[in-house]
Amino acid sequence: MNSEKILVLGIGNVLMEDEGAGVEVARRLEGETLPDNIDLLDGGTGGFHLLAQLSGYKVIIMVDATLDNDEEGTIKLTEPKFASDFPKALSAHDIGLKDLVESLILLNEFPKIYLFTISIKHFHNVSMQLSPAIQNAIPKTAEKVVELINHLNQSLPK
Repeated sequence: MNSEKILVLGIGNVLMEDEGAGVEVARRLEGETLPDNIDLLDGGTGGFHLLAQLSGYKVIIMVDATLDNDEEGTIKLTEPKFASDFPKALSAHDIGLKDLVESLILLNEFPKIYLFTISIKHFHNVSMQLSPAIQNAIPKTAEKVVELINHLNQSLPK
């Protein structure tokens, strides 16, 4: 894998209402004109099956829903350096994603991770319909991802 490649990984379960926010951001980005060094991946609910696909990337931008005390639709960017740095409530699949990150550490392939989280209220409803607050957060998050991509690409050696 080219060390200058950047992976944008949308995580979530689109069958569980707002829990699919990360996947929806990745889907929105599919319609954008992105630099050639960007790979997009719908990571579904995460897990070890993604390990081979993440291997070799030096930079990964993850997008996921999170259950926290923030207002629904709040977008945050963090730069976790260890699995323990991930938010405590990364929606319905936090254990799988954290285990995946731990595996990258064990393989000595831990990339620079930028994690965009979108605050949701719950993920218990089975529905493919996003709430209005999350519908509004999707394009805003996609814009923030593109801004980060542009910033990162300016930092790459020419």
